[in-house]
Amino acid sequence: MSRPPLAREKVLDAFEQIMIADGERAATLEATARAAGVSKGGLLYHFGTKEALELALVARLSVLVDDDIAEITTANEGPVAYFMRSSAMESSALDRVFIAVSRLAQGGNAHAVTALHDVRERWSNAIRPHVADETAHDLVMLVSDGLYYNNALASSAVAGPVPTGPAMDALIKLVERATRP
Repeated sequence: MSRPPLAREKVLDAFEQIMIADGERAATLEATARAAGVSKGGLLYHFGTKEALELALVARLSVLVDDDIAEITTANEGPVAYFMRSSAMESSALDRVFIAVSRLAQGGNAHAVTALHDVRERWSNAIRPHVADETAHDLVMLVSDGLYYNNALASSAVAGPVPTGPAMDALIKLVERATRP
């Protein structure tokens, strides 16, 4: 498959960043064009509507999740360890698009809601074969959710701990012992 034009990617990157920083209401076509450094006509050449931008963002999420699932299933440290470690966001392309699509879902966008459910199911299915049973599976998924949640709130007074380094390694070992098939 050929690579999308650079201008198209710049527009989508700008839309994603506005969604993250300011939310759906601020992510107008005009604001997106301005942030991407293109004319509104240039934006409309690639994305005829705001819905087209939203759908492209959801498609970007799907592609990056495909890559992530490939990493989960082939990670040297093992699927559970990789999945947990990657749950502590590092501002990767996947983290950014996940947040942007989450912002769309919070605004009631049905495509975004469906995409997030699909992502959760795909991650769940990637982990399931590598744990002992459904209880172990639920443990991995809930610990992952907790890591993601606390990391997302890291700069607020609400956040809980997000282990790093040896503390993360110890948490992963504990979860792996509890979930081994």
